[in-house]
Amino acid sequence: MTEVWGLTGGIATGKSTVSHWLSLAGLKIIDADVIARQVVAPGTPGLRQICTTFGDHFRQPDGSLDRKKLGRLVFSQPEELHRLEAITTPLIQTEIRRQLALYREQNVTGIVIDAPTFYEVGYLVNLVDHVMVVATSATTQRQRLMARNGLDEAAAQARMDQQWSIAKKVALADVVIDNAGTIAQTRQQVVKWLDTTNLGSSAAVLAEELD
Repeated sequence: MTEVWGLTGGIATGKSTVSHWLSLAGLKIIDADVIARQVVAPGTPGLRQICTTFGDHFRQPDGSLDRKKLGRLVFSQPEELHRLEAITTPLIQTEIRRQLALYREQNVTGIVIDAPTFYEVGYLVNLVDHVMVVATSATTQRQRLMARNGLDEAAAQARMDQQWSIAKKVALADVVIDNAGTIAQTRQQVVKWLDTTNLGSSAAVLAEELD
């Protein structure tokens, strides 16, 4: 029997690291961020629609979407973000459902839908059996985002404000991974969770070298 988990958190909370470990453990990952890039790749209907809606100046010389330029627009103006989501969300949803159906046909034991805005988009909740949230404090999240993306505090907070608070997500979660400490401490929580399920091997996660 296939068990489907949602994996979420907030931007820069460490969700991608946990997703990587779950993949090492043998779970199949459906990555919404990867899909979000695929549906607006050069030559796709998604990119054409974005350029029609926002202007062709959001297309780079090589034909790809200028994600940084578009990000500066949509994360500073919520109404523009809604316009973008109206284009991309249906495309992402279709691909997630396609991959999920394919893994179910293959009788995969454990599937993870990895999505930073898992709760915000709404429809994903109905596709999973349980939800895991990767959490940190808002201060830690903001500092990590500033360092990772080269943003000032206001810009980092603006991006965080486009998502639900971590506290709100934690309140709805079935499992919480606390990523406020060291990476080794976070990994141990994932290993402990794997050891309580039959979904994957914790040995592969423990074998990975940490910086």
